[in-house]
Amino acid sequence: MLTRLISHNDLIPLTPNNLTRFHSRTPPNISLSDYLRRIVKYTSVEKSCLLILLIYIDRICELHPHFTVSSLTVHRFLITAVTVSSKALCDSYCTNSHYAKVGGISTHEINALELEFLRLIDWHLSSTGPILQQYYANLVEQHPCYERIKPKQVDQSDGKKRQRSIDEEDLTEHALKKRATEGEKKEDCLDENEEVTYKHFDTLLKNDSIPYIA
Repeated sequence: MLTRLISHNDLIPLTPNNLTRFHSRTPPNISLSDYLRRIVKYTSVEKSCLLILLIYIDRICELHPHFTVSSLTVHRFLITAVTVSSKALCDSYCTNSHYAKVGGISTHEINALELEFLRLIDWHLSSTGPILQQYYANLVEQHPCYERIKPKQVDQSDGKKRQRSIDEEDLTEHALKKRATEGEKKEDCLDENEEVTYKHFDTLLKNDSIPYIA
């Protein structure tokens, strides 16, 4: 996505009105993908901080139509945006001197770029979960390997078989419950019979006229 955006914006003529603090004289020697890998490796940036960079680009371009993310601005823009997003979204983050070292600029420059970034975005650094989710879905859909999986159609015969198996399971469960109930009743009857038997033998033992047969 960023590569296509940069390729498009590089075709826009550069004028004095378009110049910002983020512009460099010539495009840096490091590629965009390698630069992002360097930032991720040495700053331990959170995934949400990387995703919100796309929102920051849209917000700044909406507030300042003359601002463009091109091959002359993207590197400084990214390291500054990561610095700002880490402070806005994370509980722990690196120092500005560390971000500057990772980005290949001086600490004084990262401080100036941070203030300029906050001015451009009007200090609007947070975002809601649904918006982040929407940006993530759009990003995934634009990947060349993305393919939407169609839901499988359920055959009616399969549905009938499933319904039949469910009915059979219900009948089996009902039969088990019925057997359990009958078993409990039988146990109650056995308990009552045992009590009658014990009372009968007690009566025989107490009655001296009746002989005890072992």
